[in-house]
Amino acid sequence: MSSDAYRDAGVDIEAGYAVVDGIKRHVKRTTRPEVLGGLGGFGGLFALSGRYEDPVLVSGTDGVGTKLLVAQAMGNHETIGIDLVAMCANDIAMSGAEPLFFLDYFATGVLSPEVTVEVVKGIAEGCVQAGAALVGGETAEMPGMYAPGHYDLAGFCVGVVERKKLLDGSQVKVGDALVGVPSSGIHSNGFSLVRQIVDGLDWSHDDGLGAPLGEILLTPTRIYVSECQTLIREFGAKSLMHITGGGFHENIPRGIPEGMGVELNRSSWPKLPIFEWLAARGELSASDMEHTFNNGLGMVAVVDAERAARAAEAVGGFVVGVVTDGSGVSVQ
Repeated sequence: MSSDAYRDAGVDIEAGYAVVDGIKRHVKRTTRPEVLGGLGGFGGLFALSGRYEDPVLVSGTDGVGTKLLVAQAMGNHETIGIDLVAMCANDIAMSGAEPLFFLDYFATGVLSPEVTVEVVKGIAEGCVQAGAALVGGETAEMPGMYAPGHYDLAGFCVGVVERKKLLDGSQVKVGDALVGVPSSGIHSNGFSLVRQIVDGLDWSHDDGLGAPLGEILLTPTRIYVSECQTLIREFGAKSLMHITGGGFHENIPRGIPEGMGVELNRSSWPKLPIFEWLAARGELSASDMEHTFNNGLGMVAVVDAERAARAAEAVGGFVVGVVTDGSGVSVQ
């Protein structure tokens, strides 16, 4: 089949070439010394250095969810790639791993080089923030699969940690303190509910939020790699929890041994206006909010109580609770 025939079937190979040309300078920003080769190969090459004694590779994959629909409706594709990296890199950082490299998958019905380059530019920025190299990816043009102007994103991140430094929460004990690090906003979870709540509103809507609604909704997910490493190296963090879909009640127990619970002090960290606004407009209960959103805390660490205040100050966070001998998560 000739390239003209393929184009007639809805796939423009030349547009794909334009994307590769457009993303080269963004990808270059993410390069690490361990990266071998460049774009264009059939696989991304990354050489583990000899500085590890007993390395364990940690991997994670994720998407951005229906936050993509907000970006597409607004025609703003600059930061959604940061969200993609954050959702993967934050997860592997919770085990104590240092992100090494990242790959992305971008799929659409009709390829727009301009939009695709914008998205990859954001992915590259997220990789810079996470310290990961963008070693490859896939751009798929699939006519008839997606509505006009729509695309989907997925990502895959690999990191490394010494086996003896893996965090699994097994050292957590009753009386340990919880240090919470603020979120930048909603991050990339709960957007099916968010979109239902904001349906019919203009993206420029303010209503006391301090900024246009669309801008607030697209605020990219915060990347916590640096904070995680600081809490581990300097304060002996015993467990780290990324607060994503499922909120406090699903994510915090994942980092606490069975037979233990936590008590969170809701007044110990600042309230972000967007969460109060969503609760009021959507008539959501406290339980709804706690089971859906991060509510202003994107990452929670467990440290010895006597180190908690200094640890919180070091990462711009707050002492937000304590480990108890109960079960589950209690928010007071």
